[in-house]
Amino acid sequence: MTAADETLVLRNARIFTADPDRPWADAIVIAEGRIRAVDADAPAGATVVDLDGAFVLPGFVDAHTHLVEMGAAAGEVALVDAAGLAEIQDRVAAAAEGRARVIGNGWLYPALGGRAPHKDLLDAVVPGVPVYLQANDLHSTWVNSAALRELGIDERTPDPIGGTIERDAAGEATGLLSEMAALGLARSFLAAQVTDADRDAWLRTACARYLADGVTTVVDMGVEAHDLATFERALAAGALPLRIVGHWLVKPAATEAENLAQVETAIAHARRLDGDRLRIAGIKIMADGVIDSCTASMARPYADGSNAAPIWDRAALTPVVVAADAAGLQIAIHAIGDEASAIALDALEEAIRVNGPRERRHRMEHLEVVSEESVARLARLGVVASMQPVHADPAIQDNWRAMLGDERVERGYPWREMTDAGAVLAFGTDAPTAPHPPLPNMYVATTRRSALVAGLPANTPHLAVPLAEALTHATRDAAYASRLEGGIGTLAPGMAADLVVLAADPFAARPEALLTTEVLRTYVGGVEQATLRPAGLAAV
Repeated sequence: MTAADETLVLRNARIFTADPDRPWADAIVIAEGRIRAVDADAPAGATVVDLDGAFVLPGFVDAHTHLVEMGAAAGEVALVDAAGLAEIQDRVAAAAEGRARVIGNGWLYPALGGRAPHKDLLDAVVPGVPVYLQANDLHSTWVNSAALRELGIDERTPDPIGGTIERDAAGEATGLLSEMAALGLARSFLAAQVTDADRDAWLRTACARYLADGVTTVVDMGVEAHDLATFERALAAGALPLRIVGHWLVKPAATEAENLAQVETAIAHARRLDGDRLRIAGIKIMADGVIDSCTASMARPYADGSNAAPIWDRAALTPVVVAADAAGLQIAIHAIGDEASAIALDALEEAIRVNGPRERRHRMEHLEVVSEESVARLARLGVVASMQPVHADPAIQDNWRAMLGDERVERGYPWREMTDAGAVLAFGTDAPTAPHPPLPNMYVATTRRSALVAGLPANTPHLAVPLAEALTHATRDAAYASRLEGGIGTLAPGMAADLVVLAADPFAARPEALLTTEVLRTYVGGVEQATLRPAGLAAV
């Protein structure tokens, strides 16, 4: 392990700096946690590390994740690879033994073989223990009858604002909770069942996994009070090993006053927390749902003729956006459907009109189906496109494509369109909805092939991006997206010494090497955080 006050020289490496003025280097001098020089001689007394030709790049910035949830998911029943309903039932039944409650995550609609998620399918194997199974996208929760009783849901329970308790023709809850019924009602209930010690452990797990895979900064998209308390406990204990940027989650409420009160809470947190390791940058708003459950808001109906209203309509969304913008907060809006992105852009444009021109750097998250007109408007307004290559993995696309069922699938996840239009594109993973490691994320970005299942056909390969661009979107551009480009994201003099050492040069290997390349070292502020050092990679 290196020390923060140690002068360190990393040499004999192939270094991708992501700095447009000097994109490649062979050595870096680090002092007091920052990069002192690039391609310079080692100063007297410095510790010199010969990297023996290893590859170095800036620490990855995951531009969109859910940190505590990611740690929690590591201990839940994993279902993303379940081959069918029987396997889901078997895993849930096995997990129920000796537990008061079963929580699982990652199920995919195709695994149900055309059946809708229903409580009876879970009651058949676990009738007495509450079961909560979050879909892979986290926007739906499938529960059994015991969980419905525990939540207090019956025929008289109203739908929460922005969410749906799915019901049968007789009005009885089926066991599927959508959008704010899942993300609000069920999630809030489950959050109340865990302890601070649980959350502290989940945060440690998530941070350790990120650092081991070369991620040095994360942007938590949907911070709530319990998340922030967890971050602050770690910060106070000196146990926050990576950098966290948070966006406070604003949920739709019954009145405008209640919505604006949440913005005031975010403003207070942003003023209080603006440090090197933890800062609240702005707010997160979910304008719509997801395509897999047909809850994303579309300009044209889905293949089955259905459509979904936005979670926030223009009348409710615009005052919140205008107020947050006036306070200087960054606004991040989840918009997956093309109608939702149009609504979001309308609100952002109104904020600019009301509050006057200035540099803003608001963001839109996901943008899975977006019109060409909205892409052009997003770029014109200076809005960052925050997107997740792993969501385009062919292994999880069958249901997504079937729900749209037309030419819209050919423009899904249009990363290249964003940059061609002049927008800044920031890459993340949205963990735990998808795997968090950045190198497989780069594989999907550059090939549109699957990082999960080998041999699947590429998903609209004409929308892939070159490797240098993908790495830049996951480092420099992801830092820019959080107004951090002056401190992280590139390896240049004066920047924080956040960097990653890889065992192999991804530019010199086949793309598939991104799925197996080992992270040898991760540095945050010049301090080595994770080491998987083979013999012969020693300090000299």
